[in-house]
Amino acid sequence: MAKVQGWDRLKKRLERIPRAVREQTRPAITSAAQDVADVMKALAPVDDGDLKESIVVTAGGQRTPAHSQPGGATTVPENAAMITAGNSKVRYAHLVEFGTRSHIAGGKFEGAEIPAIPAQPYFFVGFRIAKKKAGQKIKRAMSKAVRSTKKNGN
Repeated sequence: MAKVQGWDRLKKRLERIPRAVREQTRPAITSAAQDVADVMKALAPVDDGDLKESIVVTAGGQRTPAHSQPGGATTVPENAAMITAGNSKVRYAHLVEFGTRSHIAGGKFEGAEIPAIPAQPYFFVGFRIAKKKAGQKIKRAMSKAVRSTKKNGN
């Protein structure tokens, strides 16, 4: 999995947030990720529905499905959620998102000309459409948790 720029600095900042606030914010993080995933599903092209069904949210502390994009089977950090597309049945999610170029096949079908398949973006487009609203949802939950924690003196 690719290293996110600034991840170490963000991780240190997140660790300074009181435990009670992190615990109260966890459901909003998963819910916001589900909202983003719903947009991705709405944009996903449907042939037999397998690609759409493979778009899932994995909550913190759990493992993403094997063969999922981006990242494959990965343990999601606490206080995070990961949206993935693909699984052991759907191994072509990235090919739909980015498309393919024409090429000459090797192996069993050596010499066959494989035509280009145009991209049908759904994953990152869906993320860009829904990320602001999801971020606002998480911020509201975090602010509410901070007020609640201060009120209770924790």
